[in-house]
This record gives sequence, C-alpha cells and structure tokens, in this order.
Amino acid sequence: MSNVEREYDLEERLVTYAASVIALTESLPSSRAGNHIAAQLLRSGTSSAPNYGEAEAAESKQDFLHKMGICLKELRESRIWLRIIARRALLNQADLAPVLSETEELIRIFKASIMTAKHNNSKVVT
Repeated sequence: MSNVEREYDLEERLVTYAASVIALTESLPSSRAGNHIAAQLLRSGTSSAPNYGEAEAAESKQDFLHKMGICLKELRESRIWLRIIARRALLNQADLAPVLSETEELIRIFKASIMTAKHNNSKVVT
C-alpha cells in the first residue's frame, strides 16, 4: 500500500452525488406523490454541483460564502426529501441508504468549509 494521499475532488464527488440522485428519482413510483417528490429532489439534489462550480469562481469572499451557503441549503433540502421517501417506504432502504449517507457527509463538509471560510474571513491582517 502506498503512502500517497488520495486526491480529493469535491466537485467530482458532487457530480457523482447528482448522478445518484437522478438514478434514485427515476426509481420512485409513478404516482402523484412519487412524481412530486422526484421533481423536488431532482432539483435540490442536482443543484449543489453547479453551485459549487460557481463558488469556485466567486468574485469575492462574500460571494464565495453565499454560494457555499446555497450548496448547503440545497443539500439540507435533499436530506428532508430523502427522509420523506424513507418514512413512506417509497424505495428499498438498500437503495436509499447510500444516498442519504452521502448527503449527510456532504452537509458536514459544507458546514465545516463555511465555518472555516468565515473564520478566515474575519481575520484582520495588520
């Protein structure tokens, strides 16, 4: 085993997450509730990747924080839709659990990144 540290690419992880959300929404039942939840989850679950791309190209620290906050907000919304799917047993738990777990991990990553950026932004250089 090598001691080389694995390169971490959050954008790629978010794209993979979005693809997982797409696959999951396509598996929801074609019912009134299933279609509504699918549309809402599809929107929130696929928006973090492009919003993160915008954060990487932010024009200021405040713009960066704002766009990172949007990513976090959309991930939190996705978590709620996934919990509703679980509560109503609209999908097999084995299919749902990995996406819900990844959602939780991404929320923690974004919360920590925002806290760090806010802390670094508040430092005054003298």
